[in-house]
Amino acid sequence: MTNYKKQKSDQEWQQQLTPDEYYVCRQKGTERPHSGQYDQHFDNGVYHCTCCGEALFGSESKFDAGCGWPSFDAPLQSDNIAENRDSSHGMIRTEVVCNSCGAHLGHVFPDGPTATGQRYCINSVALGFSTPEE
Repeated sequence: MTNYKKQKSDQEWQQQLTPDEYYVCRQKGTERPHSGQYDQHFDNGVYHCTCCGEALFGSESKFDAGCGWPSFDAPLQSDNIAENRDSSHGMIRTEVVCNSCGAHLGHVFPDGPTATGQRYCINSVALGFSTPEE
């Protein structure tokens, strides 16, 4: 188990988060495709972890992958996220987590259309958003 900078008990996470946020972020769930508020959201700003507020992705790295989840080609800072092998559901994938609190964010795939070749497919419910003015 990784020791994250921002740790809370399971009960504390349940009190802080909505049921959907808890399911996705703490139980490694997935929201339904095309259901999240940030899937087709293209305002300028920063997407941050809904659990701890860590800055994760900038709007300049967001693109429409058509997959039903917000997609990014790179994190704001590589050390703000961690990647783990995920062999659940009969697949081998790379899970993306917040490196500050361990929240499950989504998965990264090597099929992105930009120069990075990456598609960080992230659950909207795992994200918050702020504009430069905030």
